[in-house]
Amino acid sequence: MTRHIKTDLDVLGNETRAAASEPAAFPFGANWRRFLESFDEERLSRAKDSLTEFLRVDDLEGKSFVDIGCGSGLFSYAAHELGAAQVLSFDVDRACVECCTRLRARAGNPDTWEIREGSILDEAFVFGLGRFDLVYSWGVLHHTGRMWDAIEKAATLVKPQGLFYIALYNRLLDRQGDTSLIHGFWTSVKRIYNAHPWFGRLGMEPLAMAAYLFLTAARGQNPIRHVRSYKSDRGMDWHTDARDWLGGYPYEFATRDEVVSFVTSRFPDMVLVNLKPTTGRGLNWFLLRNGEPAEM
Repeated sequence: MTRHIKTDLDVLGNETRAAASEPAAFPFGANWRRFLESFDEERLSRAKDSLTEFLRVDDLEGKSFVDIGCGSGLFSYAAHELGAAQVLSFDVDRACVECCTRLRARAGNPDTWEIREGSILDEAFVFGLGRFDLVYSWGVLHHTGRMWDAIEKAATLVKPQGLFYIALYNRLLDRQGDTSLIHGFWTSVKRIYNAHPWFGRLGMEPLAMAAYLFLTAARGQNPIRHVRSYKSDRGMDWHTDARDWLGGYPYEFATRDEVVSFVTSRFPDMVLVNLKPTTGRGLNWFLLRNGEPAEM
């Protein structure tokens, strides 16, 4: 029997599950199609560097890799290029599966790279996947509408001594230690955007992007240089990520401690081995190992 941690997770989970029952959801696949129009070898190289740097490895030779919510397929492609012996990519969005299939074709349709359509919330589907040396899900599980359930199901895919690499939106706190009102604001914006996609594209996107660039300048950064150099961080595209942030719904979030406590309480052998935190509404990156490294 697993021990239940009574924290703000319960309140947040109830709120976001209710929100997830709404019909509006962001079309991530359409966003990734636009991203592939600007795909090049530099983006692939940056994605590979991002993986090896955070994992603190030189390559993935001989390892099995599963990409949960594969989106464009960029990081599945990167894992393949890094020598992974098995790559499995899956996404609930058919358009994302199609995007990933395009990149697999670009890689020469290798037999070691498989793509499926499926949901991390589908227990039977997840059970049939097997277990992997590296379970990867970057910026995905908080968009399922059942983030904690998704995290738990994803963690079951990690082999003994395997790695669990996830990135999740940070939960900001106010001075009283409660969830910041900014999250409620952005939840409302995302609901409006997805409920009125035509208005969202023509009205909200330029305003949101302009506000982002204004805040970038307010932090003392050159906004033009920021946009131009954006793909140097994980090989991504600024406009793609800006649309993803604006429209990404369902939308959940958690503090670093909440995530680590949740995972380690349900999987006692999991140990946090790397963390890249954020101080804002962005993503916390987590790397956990399923058990201490085996002795040589």
